[in-house]
Amino acid sequence: MSTRVPPPLEFLTELRVMVETPIDVGPAPTGHRRIIPITGGLMTGPALSGTVLPGGADFQTLHSPELTELDARYVVEAEDGALIHVHNSALRYGSAADIARLNRGDAVDPDAIYFRCSLRFSTASEAWGWLNHIVAVGTGERYPDSVKIAVFIVR
Repeated sequence: MSTRVPPPLEFLTELRVMVETPIDVGPAPTGHRRIIPITGGLMTGPALSGTVLPGGADFQTLHSPELTELDARYVVEAEDGALIHVHNSALRYGSAADIARLNRGDAVDPDAIYFRCSLRFSTASEAWGWLNHIVAVGTGERYPDSVKIAVFIVR
């Protein structure tokens, strides 16, 4: 395959991550910091299904009124009981008004926000060990109490 041909994508799973009220650390010299606690959720898909465990968090940096960088880390439990660590790095971009509404916890039309992510997985499970060797990308949607992410394997 030529390096100029984009790699194909294969749907892996959809994550619905439940979140609590953000902890607003405030503007620091490196950007406005927020921490969003993750309280649980579901993972459903043809290749991977299970539960998002409580205890993770999304560490956000608001670089401008329009641009937010996200660094979420959490654990999912596959249906067979295997634990899988997820590291999700994302960018969320929209108008200053729409991003302010999201940050207040208001509903915003997902089509008004550019929300793309790159995911890496880590697990000790032999059955799911192949996840340790892939890169995945996704599209996200932020809702007042949750984040929905469609995850695709980069083949």
